[in-house]
Amino acid sequence: MSTNAEPKSSTLDIVKLVLALGLLVASIVGFYLFEEASLLYRVLGLLAVAGLGVFVASTTNKGKGLLSFMGAARTEVRKVVWPSRQETMQTTLMVFIIVTILSIFLWFVDMLLGWGVKVLLATGG
Repeated sequence: MSTNAEPKSSTLDIVKLVLALGLLVASIVGFYLFEEASLLYRVLGLLAVAGLGVFVASTTNKGKGLLSFMGAARTEVRKVVWPSRQETMQTTLMVFIIVTILSIFLWFVDMLLGWGVKVLLATGG
């Protein structure tokens, strides 16, 4: 009694994903193969063929799931309450103060431990 929430990939989906990967590889190979062409045309060709590959991949079940996830993530980002400028400045100032205090404390502890090791080993002091 196995309930799988994710639909299984069909053979057509696998063919589409392989085709999309092939288009992506072909766009990169084409970019370097046509070195004599203008850089603008090479980049436009790369973007067009890679975009076609992304479109083909987005028609699969996994592609549709990814697009749905990206839409949900965008919705969640819009719900975030970002801090005001004043809150950000206060928090940053507190971080700097705490880091400074902690670094002075650790420097003091390091000096104390260094002095203790010197006394124990009787190499100086």
